[in-house]
Amino acid sequence: MASLGVSDICKSFGTTTVLDHVHLDIRDGEFLSLVGPSGCGKTTLLRIIAGLDHADSGSVSIAGAPVDQLPPKRRDVAMVFQSYALYPYMTVGGNLSLPLVMRRLSRWQRMPLAGRFWPGSARVRQAITAAVAEVASLLGLSGLLDRRPAQLSGGQRQRVALGRAMVRQPQVFLMDEPLSNLDAKLRAATRTEIAELHRRLQATFVYVTHDQVEAMTMSDRVAMMMDGRILQLATPQEIYDDPCELRVAEFIGTPRINTLGATRSGDALLVGGQRWPLAVPGDDGRQLTVAIRPEWWTIRDTGLAGDDARCVASGQVRHLELLGSQTLVHVSVDGHPQGLVATVEPERARGLRIGAAIALAAPDRRVLVFDAAGVRVRLPAPSARQPRALADG
Repeated sequence: MASLGVSDICKSFGTTTVLDHVHLDIRDGEFLSLVGPSGCGKTTLLRIIAGLDHADSGSVSIAGAPVDQLPPKRRDVAMVFQSYALYPYMTVGGNLSLPLVMRRLSRWQRMPLAGRFWPGSARVRQAITAAVAEVASLLGLSGLLDRRPAQLSGGQRQRVALGRAMVRQPQVFLMDEPLSNLDAKLRAATRTEIAELHRRLQATFVYVTHDQVEAMTMSDRVAMMMDGRILQLATPQEIYDDPCELRVAEFIGTPRINTLGATRSGDALLVGGQRWPLAVPGDDGRQLTVAIRPEWWTIRDTGLAGDDARCVASGQVRHLELLGSQTLVHVSVDGHPQGLVATVEPERARGLRIGAAIALAAPDRRVLVFDAAGVRVRLPAPSARQPRALADG
């Protein structure tokens, strides 16, 4: 397998900029997901890596060697498409073997009848049959080799598409939203299969998706894309806990992260009439946005805040969603039309009623702060902050 480098890639269609100076360094054997909303440039970047599209500027390298001038078939990459792209008139075995037939057999050896008697043809075909059998066994397709795509389920077709890419043993696997046509239950199962497949192959995977769950559960690293740019490249946990922009924080996470307007006032922030002890650099009156994940809230009696959770938002219960293992508490807050959502244990939410007064509290170390442009504002480390007793005095 091989590393993959994308350097300063730009691409426009007419006056529309699709990719704007994109840089990526993907390590050998890494599973990297490109995630972002539709139209952000994910698939275009994947097609440029594969050689199916050409960049206006920049370069692509595989295993340290530039491949910009190479046609797709010479880049030694395999692409799995959203639509599977299986040949309906071929059996599963025929679809799996096709890449090897086209690569290993000459035009004369591929002839329907005479080709089988061409010198060396039998030996090559035996090797192809063995390679197909190995991949089919790995993907659980051994009993389906004689079926045609129309006789398969969506998940089986997806495995055939994966197997057709695997049988070539390429340096890089490129996957363009391969699970989008599956139902929710099958999509979850196939996610696990792809992640386990990557661990077995130790191959380099580049996976395009608009589904944050796919990106978070399968990837070594995630590249968050919007408007043709990579906003953040990090591990899934780092992107979730430590987003560099508000757009990243709002895209990643279900339910969506809570946001509240805030104003700097001395060594604190004014948020919905409450004073939050967050020391943010800048001048008084600076407009900011604070963001808190739903699971970082705790329910407190109105007006009560302990030392470990001094950032409090008060309001009324608007709606309760019981999801079995957790309950989503929707809270109306004056001055914030979108309200707040807190994820709590069902036992903790059992006594809540629609319209009841409630206070949500969060530890100050869990509060993310963003400036007016949506860029993250880093707060002093907890050890560097002024002790509570001195601050109160």
